[in-house]
Amino acid sequence: MASTTKAMMTRLRQLEIRTRRLVNDSLVGEYHSVFKGRGMDFDEVREYIAGDEVRAIDWNVTARAGRPFVKKFAEERELNILLVVDISASGNFGSGAQSKRDLAAELASLLAFSAIRNSDKVGLLLYTDRIEQFLPPKKGRRHVLRVVREILYHVPQGRGTDSVKALDVVSHVLHRRAIVFLISDFQSPGEPARVAVDLRRAMRQTNRRHDLVAVHIEDAREKVLPNLGVLALQDAETGAVIELDTADSGVRRRFNREAIERARHLVSDFRAEGVDTLELDTNAPYLPALQRFFKSRERRHA
Repeated sequence: MASTTKAMMTRLRQLEIRTRRLVNDSLVGEYHSVFKGRGMDFDEVREYIAGDEVRAIDWNVTARAGRPFVKKFAEERELNILLVVDISASGNFGSGAQSKRDLAAELASLLAFSAIRNSDKVGLLLYTDRIEQFLPPKKGRRHVLRVVREILYHVPQGRGTDSVKALDVVSHVLHRRAIVFLISDFQSPGEPARVAVDLRRAMRQTNRRHDLVAVHIEDAREKVLPNLGVLALQDAETGAVIELDTADSGVRRRFNREAIERARHLVSDFRAEGVDTLELDTNAPYLPALQRFFKSRERRHA
């Protein structure tokens, strides 16, 4: 037990060091410029300087002082960040060095440390086909380490994925506007068209009250079948087993085509609801994709 705890703490510490370095070296200023505060707060008054906006003049202070003063405002920076992370069984898959759940934890760590560096609060909602855990937004390194630890090591009670339920709960637990990162592979059991309609409805409602960002994590092997003869493939979430003859090039092409089409429809649904989208692959570095996302979002919201 002690050795297990030590291994967990070592892994958390390594992840903290790696993501803090990325925040300091590669994301300085980008998080701050992309995710704005809720508005401007009055800071103080100062004497008018040539070139100041006439609209900023505080006429009451000016009248009392007998010379012009202007109001000075500061950005109200503090934000609530909520990481909504899918920890269903399909997230344990990874054909390379890390699983989808590992990548989710690393991304969450990067976002969380970026947030606390900017004095924002970070919260966590873990879900499968049920709500697994909720940590209200707070500040501080210890809280962020707990958030990352839960993503990596929480033992889920469910196996499936219900992103609709997770988003519906977000509306009840968050009473202030927040940046909501929905991190999932979006592999939900059930009839695809029905799932898509329900997910779009939930995203639409969440995006009205909050700023929703969808992070789609996938693995390249889920789109491309190797030529290994007859394979029995089991759905991690439902347990259903199908056999595919991967030696048949037509089977491999059809598998690839259907996977690409599913991903295309998913991104199309996100965009139709005005939801910003970040797509990540477990076999590719995530930092360049995150930086492109930040730049793209900053241009769109300028």
